[in-house]
Amino acid sequence: MSDKQDQQPLIRVVNDDQDFLDGLRFLLDAQGWRTAGYRSAQAFLTADAPSVPGCLVLDIRMPGMSGIELQEEIKRRGIDLPIIILTGHADIDSAVRTLKMGAVDFLQKPVSPQAFLESVEEAVKHSLEQRLGGLDYKSLCEVLEGFSAREKQLAALLVQGLVNSAIAERLSLSLKTVQNYRNTIYRKLRVLNTEGLLRVLGRLSEAERRAFLRIS
Repeated sequence: MSDKQDQQPLIRVVNDDQDFLDGLRFLLDAQGWRTAGYRSAQAFLTADAPSVPGCLVLDIRMPGMSGIELQEEIKRRGIDLPIIILTGHADIDSAVRTLKMGAVDFLQKPVSPQAFLESVEEAVKHSLEQRLGGLDYKSLCEVLEGFSAREKQLAALLVQGLVNSAIAERLSLSLKTVQNYRNTIYRKLRVLNTEGLLRVLGRLSEAERRAFLRIS
């Protein structure tokens, strides 16, 4: 995995149903998320890089190690990856057990795309919040100085309140590219959303802020 990829949140999906796995990744990819798919719990444990922030979307019933057993193993290994349970085999006992072990959400199939995407968004925010800390003023200035021209352009549009789709249209970029730039900006500034971006930039003087955003 390249350094650039390692900077982006990763949504892992573990499900033994290939069609469902592909469909879920297609939905996430269309929203600009970077994804990885695994057909089994063992494949996930073997290939995944837990240091990369993001979340895990996990089924319960799978051949070999079950979703609950994988969750137990993740906890045993001290991996702090937020877990969303998404299953067609829901029952109260399973829901209670997975939530007690730290799952951030328990969703039953079929789930609306909007509800699922909102759950993913919250899980990723939680993951980033666990891993990021604040920047002091000197470090903030150094980070901003290192922004590329495109990153500054995206930051300015985010500050104006434009959503990803509007930015993509304005700059003739794909939605996924905009999502990747947004995630990079948030990661560099150690914030979770546009509100955090505004708060961080508010620590600059008006002249510094205008210079960074190139506001005339």
